[in-house]
Amino acid sequence: MIYAAYQAQTDLFDPVRVAARLSRRVLGTAMGGFGDSAVLRNLSAAFEMIERAGLSHHRPAFGIERVTVGNREVEVREEVALALPFGSLLHFAKDIDQPQPRILVVAPLSGHFATLLQDTVKTLLPENDVYVTDWHNARDVPLAAGGFGFDDYVEHVIRFTQAMGEGGHLLAVCQPCVQVLAAAAVMAQQDDPAQPRSMTLMAGPVDTRINPTKVNELATSKPLDWFEKNLIATVPPGFAGAGRRVYPGFVQVGAFMAMNLDRHVKAHVELFENLAMGEHEKAHTAKTFYDEYFAVLDLAAEFYLETIAKVFQEHELPRGVLTYRGERIDFRAIRRTALLTVEGERDDICAVGQTVAAQDICSSLRPHLRRHHLQAGVGHYGVFSGRRWKGQVYPLVRNHVLASDA
Repeated sequence: MIYAAYQAQTDLFDPVRVAARLSRRVLGTAMGGFGDSAVLRNLSAAFEMIERAGLSHHRPAFGIERVTVGNREVEVREEVALALPFGSLLHFAKDIDQPQPRILVVAPLSGHFATLLQDTVKTLLPENDVYVTDWHNARDVPLAAGGFGFDDYVEHVIRFTQAMGEGGHLLAVCQPCVQVLAAAAVMAQQDDPAQPRSMTLMAGPVDTRINPTKVNELATSKPLDWFEKNLIATVPPGFAGAGRRVYPGFVQVGAFMAMNLDRHVKAHVELFENLAMGEHEKAHTAKTFYDEYFAVLDLAAEFYLETIAKVFQEHELPRGVLTYRGERIDFRAIRRTALLTVEGERDDICAVGQTVAAQDICSSLRPHLRRHHLQAGVGHYGVFSGRRWKGQVYPLVRNHVLASDA
């Protein structure tokens, strides 16, 4: 019922957004013909805010067309290296003379598309051959494709790493730090020739018993069947995945918004003011962020529920009881994959201590293959995007990768 109600509300509001867009265009003509005025600018800003209200369920473009490599600009082409029903391996191909380290950026599957990591990818591209896990919206995946659970995510990471080829590197952002650790261990246990040379785990919930955040407390405040009864919905008719049980992206984004509601309200008030005052550059920055933030995807119900159980309630990874396809994973098998963990000092989603726990879990790694960095002055998103990511975190990632390639 929750999904059907949401879709009905969305469909009812669509004509209002269309009317607001048309009204804004009319005002634009009036402002061009009769001169600018505060009243018209305020009306135009109000119509644009109405037009922007609501969520999108389509992946935005990465929009990375060219990057500077060395002293020249080169074209960037998005190519699908491997397509699976629930996700594709996306390659940002460049025509350059010298080979670069191959890095698979493992994006979170937590209600947003992989394009949320645009800044991460853009920073990596000049010096690395970048691949990304481009997760698909579960509501667009037909029931015939089967289910997608925790083990399926791990399998996707393994298959994508194999497709990238031997000698690659993994970089996980947030939620997939657990699955990347699992994939690296499974590949090590199987002596897979494609096992990664390094992995970088950034702001991920490796051990959520440490400094629990509001996210962690919510996940443990109710029994698992409560989440299934109250948060899982069925995709309504009209979509390719009709009948599939999902954790809707609009529910996840709503939960994240509620955590920092004052900040989001303030940001939208400032956006209105910037639009009304003609501060187009400032308005563009806010619009770009929220265009991405409000583009949501649905998660397969089994993946969401298994993640709640395994990662947040049972803490299977740090307790050493995590399994893959029915077999216990031995993290001591990781001996050759160098490890870098990164945390943000002000992270209120994955708190300090939760990611560095991977250092103890990978107990067979020699000391020179392990490194941790606590980035001062940043919250969750600042670990992998923004000024400090580019200037302070990325240089450490680059050195970690290059040292592992040596």
